[in-house]
Amino acid sequence: MTYFKSKLFVKYISSYMFILLIPLLFLTLFVYRNAVTNLRSEIEQSSLAQLTQAKVIIDGRMKELGEIASRISYDERLTPYRVHDPITSGEAIQALDQYKATSSIIGELYLYFHGDQKIYSSIGLNNYEVFAKNTLFRNWDKETLFMDLNETKFPTMRPADMVSNPNGRQDSMLAYLNPITPNNPNPHGTVMYLIKESELTSLIDLILGNYKGLTYILDNKGRVLVGNRQGEELGDTELHSLFDSLSPGIHDRKIGGKAHSIISVKSDHNGFSYVTMMPSAQFFSSVLHVRSFIMMLFFIVVIAGAAIAVLLARAQYQPISMLVEFAASKSHAARSNNEPLPSKKGGNELDHIRNALQTYSSRIDLQEPFARNHFLSLLLKYGNAQSLTPELLDAFNLAFDRSHHFVMVLGWQLSDDDEPRSRRERSEMLAQLEFPELAAYGYGVELSQPDQFGLIISFNQGYEADAFVQVSRIVEAVRGTMLETFDFIPSIGVGSCYASPDQLNQSFIEACSAFELRLSTGNGTVTYFEKLSYASEQDVWIPGGTLMKLSQSLKQGSYDVTAQIIREAVSNLQSSGLSALLVRCIGADLLNTMLKTASELGHHSLVQGIAPNMLYSSSLDELERGLLRLAAKICKQVEQRTQKEEQSVIERIAAYIDTHYCDMNLSLETIAFEFGISPSHLSRSFKEKTGVNFLTYIWKKRMEQVKHQLETTSDPLKDIIVKVGYLDTPNFIRKFKKETGCTPGQYRKMHGQGFRAGAVLDVDDE
Repeated sequence: MTYFKSKLFVKYISSYMFILLIPLLFLTLFVYRNAVTNLRSEIEQSSLAQLTQAKVIIDGRMKELGEIASRISYDERLTPYRVHDPITSGEAIQALDQYKATSSIIGELYLYFHGDQKIYSSIGLNNYEVFAKNTLFRNWDKETLFMDLNETKFPTMRPADMVSNPNGRQDSMLAYLNPITPNNPNPHGTVMYLIKESELTSLIDLILGNYKGLTYILDNKGRVLVGNRQGEELGDTELHSLFDSLSPGIHDRKIGGKAHSIISVKSDHNGFSYVTMMPSAQFFSSVLHVRSFIMMLFFIVVIAGAAIAVLLARAQYQPISMLVEFAASKSHAARSNNEPLPSKKGGNELDHIRNALQTYSSRIDLQEPFARNHFLSLLLKYGNAQSLTPELLDAFNLAFDRSHHFVMVLGWQLSDDDEPRSRRERSEMLAQLEFPELAAYGYGVELSQPDQFGLIISFNQGYEADAFVQVSRIVEAVRGTMLETFDFIPSIGVGSCYASPDQLNQSFIEACSAFELRLSTGNGTVTYFEKLSYASEQDVWIPGGTLMKLSQSLKQGSYDVTAQIIREAVSNLQSSGLSALLVRCIGADLLNTMLKTASELGHHSLVQGIAPNMLYSSSLDELERGLLRLAAKICKQVEQRTQKEEQSVIERIAAYIDTHYCDMNLSLETIAFEFGISPSHLSRSFKEKTGVNFLTYIWKKRMEQVKHQLETTSDPLKDIIVKVGYLDTPNFIRKFKKETGCTPGQYRKMHGQGFRAGAVLDVDDE
């Protein structure tokens, strides 16, 4: 029950009660109307699809009838001369019968030539008077029929009409008049098709389904050709007034005082319109059972709502309570480390969490560039990029998903007027580069030397057969960017290109070798390791490039790369088939390179530890093990010397800070420039060697001095703060209070020695 003491927990319960109970008052109507709307939409869309399908089928039938008329007009058997000739008229009748059989919807087919008193069909030749007597249309007298047969110039469909035959049988049929020759302004005849209305109504019978309504097919003049009526009837006046303003699509109209859903599609082929009308009220009758279900659900939720609200509020509040406890514990840790604490005064638990997150976020933002640089530095030293987790890559906005990778080392000569700000701008610009036209991007790494910078490049090989061509283009793009941005071109060493990012450490060693062996120490020189490897003046058993990489990897203290070079060299010796003497000579090359590098590094004692029989070992495996042991010793001493040098530098930097901490211009960049190392390397090394970060160390020194001044002097607080190099007095007071629990004035009153009465604070530190 302790949860109920929290205002936030009570607020959650109230919110859930509102969310769960109040909307239920409107749920029945909403769901009911939504169900009706969805059902209506489904029916309308289904009807629209069926109407469209019927339109496509009927359009195809009409097009088919037009093609039959066209073939009749060009059929030599059906020319006026041959039709009238008693000898060939039988062939004409047979031809008409064949054309009739080509379409399933043709009830009968007639051929009539203008001015003729005879009409021809698939069953024989008839005098027009006999035809008109035997085929009676209820709404189409023989004079109008005769005139239409002679004067029709465009395909015309007459509405369904009752047609009687001599046997007294009646059928509802449509008459389709098609002049021949088609598209001729002066046709010489007419083909008339009689189509049973049922042939068309059968295509649209399934549109309404179980619903009542009306379905019509109208011609391009708005006349009803076919009507399929279920349950209701509309008069001609209502139909004309409705269809005159009806456009294709789905519409809502009131017909006879009732709401109807009207769906219409129109044919682009012949202008026919297909229309379905259904009363909207019948949609509601299909979802009446939903209303009963919703009412029952309403009462169930009302009963269970309160219990659910409490459970949900508790589940929501529990992780927040844990976060508050976690933030409080971290705040105590921050207090012990003399770091700013999140404010706890006022607000609820969320305010406490937000304040803590803001504090930690600002701290992370400050350290992220240095952490990213440290991460990339380790990648250059050890490789293994593919073993990195996606979360870690995402955290630093890194990706190694391209097909090729290599490393560049950029260097420039530092001048006296090269300020920390300009170096920082170069670092920010080189931190992440992208060249879309070359399908390449790069990540910058600050090296330990302030005048050198590493650049990891990943790219997809384009149409060039040789990846080196694209590498050189990327290098030129980097040079151009540096020239455009900073008006100078650095010296560049370029390592080999590899297909896997796991080999970036090898490319880095090669880039360092190329940079070290560049022809000129001035800016603008580009040296490719591959070119150094190929520039051999004499035949050697081990390529010069391999020996250069071996030497450089030892200088960098990179045992992984050194071991790989040694193993590859020994493996090549094993497969070479050379004599034992030559193998010993080649082994001597490897050993001499390693000993020479050790001597350059100042490790002369290693020569004394070489086993005399290393070159005379019984197998290449023993030679490899001996070389690897020697490489491990050299790399270990390089690491120890580097750590010792870094420790010495950090001690000198700490002493420098102890002397100059009152300088308001003191910063990571200025000290890095003063001691000739990169800011990123300084930040990482300072934290590793002292246990606190750079800014915290300066803050502690300034705090100690402020406390001492408060305890021993009566100087105004503002003057004291300025003396220690801090300009933002209000911010200093807030941080002072977070660390000590009291304001500077209160601290002076509690710890001052003889200055309590006369002390004057010219700043409102409360």
